[in-house]
Amino acid sequence: MGKYDALVELLLEVIKEGGDVNKDTSTIPVGISNRHIHLSQTDLNTLFGVGYQLTKTKDLSQPLQYACKETLTIGGPHGAIEKVRVLGPVRSETQVEILQADCFKLGIHAPVRLSGDLKGTPGITLIGPQGSILLAGGLIVAQRHIHMTLEDAKRLGVTDGQQVTIQIGGLRGGTYSNVAVRANNTSTLECHIDTEEANAMNLASTSSITIIK
Repeated sequence: MGKYDALVELLLEVIKEGGDVNKDTSTIPVGISNRHIHLSQTDLNTLFGVGYQLTKTKDLSQPLQYACKETLTIGGPHGAIEKVRVLGPVRSETQVEILQADCFKLGIHAPVRLSGDLKGTPGITLIGPQGSILLAGGLIVAQRHIHMTLEDAKRLGVTDGQQVTIQIGGLRGGTYSNVAVRANNTSTLECHIDTEEANAMNLASTSSITIIK
């Protein structure tokens, strides 16, 4: 078989399998997140009524995670923000993720943390259609991070919990450091950053990033 015939056979095989001969396996898709809320079942009952169930509107990229129809008002000492989206499913603890600029409007300082790392975080008031709650803690600004499987981590040469630097292309592109790797076998490969960070580098949901460590 000549070189030309071998190339044609390779291209046909790629098409057959639905693949891309030019696919760059080092790039990572981006998920851009706005402020949102994760509720415990107890707090869901207080805010929406006993036995209330969240109404899913669309699935998110991470397995079993979804956006809900329900929204809440969050209130701090200096102000409030309405229509903050609730994400499902319910969790063991309520967690409120806001943007850095929201801290000024609310009049409260939220630390930069990974999801679930709530020890020592401030609280905030949640106002729903059936009640309100003054949380003792759970308010954070989400640290940028990358979800991936253990196989992805091996391929990309990183480990769970590692802090890496990412490269973003484009005219307003650049690098972000202190990006946490979250590797397990229940995730889908995706880099999560919030809308403020995305706007600063003109990122869109169709963009992708590269780890440069």
